[in-house]
Formats: sequence, C-alpha cells, structure tokens
Amino acid sequence: MNRQERANAVDREMTARLLPDAAVTALGRWWKENAATYTDGTPGAHTIRYTPSRWAQVTPWPSGLAHPSRTGDAGASRAEVTSMVADALRREAYSEALVAAYVWGKGKRGTPRGSGPVTLQRILAAEGLDAALAVAVTTLGEHGSRQAYAGLHQRIPELGPSFFTKFLYFAGAALQPAQGPRPLVLDRVLSLRLRALAAAVGRETAHDPDGSVAAWVWADWNWSPHRYEVYLSFMHAAARQMASTGAWPPGAAPDLLECALFSTGWK
Repeated sequence: MNRQERANAVDREMTARLLPDAAVTALGRWWKENAATYTDGTPGAHTIRYTPSRWAQVTPWPSGLAHPSRTGDAGASRAEVTSMVADALRREAYSEALVAAYVWGKGKRGTPRGSGPVTLQRILAAEGLDAALAVAVTTLGEHGSRQAYAGLHQRIPELGPSFFTKFLYFAGAALQPAQGPRPLVLDRVLSLRLRALAAAVGRETAHDPDGSVAAWVWADWNWSPHRYEVYLSFMHAAARQMASTGAWPPGAAPDLLECALFSTGWK
C-alpha cells in the first residue's frame, strides 16, 4: 500500500475502534470533575480569559467583549461568543464575528506586539476577507462543514485552520448546517490527541508501524478538507460512544468532547 492507502486503513480502524479504554477513563474522570460547570451537557460555560487592552488596535471590536480600554483581565464563555457571532452574522458583520472567535481562541496568549493582535490586524486587512467569510457561512448553511472548511483553507494569509475552525464552530452554533455534522474546533492540541490515537492503531494493525503516517495526516496545522471531515466523523461517533458508557452525560453535544479532549490527556 502507498502512504495514502495506509492512512485510509488507519482511518477505518480508528472509526471502528473509536476511543480506547484509557481515554474513556480519563474523559469520565474529567466529566466527574467538571459536571457542575457543564450541567446542560454543552461546553457553553467554557470561559477563556483575555486582556482587552492588548487588543486596543483591533477593529471592528464586538460590543459583547470588554471595552479595549480595560487594562485588567476579562472573560468570555463559548455561549457568550456564540451570541456575539450570531448577532454579527445577522448584521453581515463577518469580520466582527471573526474577531470575537479569534480573541476567544487566543485568550491571554495575545500580546501587543505578539502573534495575536498583530496577526489578527493583518488578517483583517487582507483583501477579500469579508467575502470569503460570507461565502463560508453560506456554504456552511447550504452544503455543510467540509465544504465551508474547504472554502477557507489556504484562502486568507495567516488565517489557518486553528482559528478559522473557531469561526466555523461559532457560526455553526448560530445556524444549523443543512447537512452533515456541525463544525468543531480543530487545533494543534486536538490534532496531537488524534495523532496519538492513530499512531497506536497504526502500530497494532501494522498499517503504520513507525507512526510516520499518523504524523503526516495529523500534522501540527494546515489539515486538508478531507482530514477535517475525518475528524468530524470521528468526534461525533466518539461522542456517541462516550454517552453509552454511563460516565458521560446522555445526549451531550460533540463539542463537549472536543472541550474535554483539549484539556485531558492519557497514556
């Protein structure tokens, strides 16, 4: 088999096996520790801290975020950012929706001269940004998550999947895609989790004895639209798997699993 065929074989095995026992145990423990926070079975209360003054030069600035003159820290939950994005999309203020998602995604990692605010300003100045975001939202509503992802993949310089999947995630929470699974965040941390699972499956099945295929398909960034589709399929199936264990809230949304996987590791 060539490398792509081996990758496909590992994908099929991962789909059949889903999460291993060690992951299920770790995630069950995470839920036990966090159930009081996420009582509705969604990660809506998941709050990120950020420093508004560090983003003072960024416009348009969503009114739902703390005013940029504020020097102390502030917090924004997923539910609050969803509301901001939904409001911005109703007004066709696509760049504003991106800012809300980006600031939430970057959190306190953003500094005045660092990659957060400076990179975001360059993204906002990119030619055709609003049009690309508008098309992505329309595509999400009419054709689904994979196609919306494909429309933004390598479309705007410096707007990579780690952040445009956050935009798609909040847009998807605001409007239900016409078909297929709702978008989820995919960033480096989540990719590393899936890489570890793929590497284990590859060793056990001899499809990828040295883990090189897993490292190729679950790289640190720039995942293909096909890889994003594989990710969504796996995550939605794994969410159903977790719900069947009794250690996870019944009917919990797949983004609760995404939230948990981001902060939970296992050996």
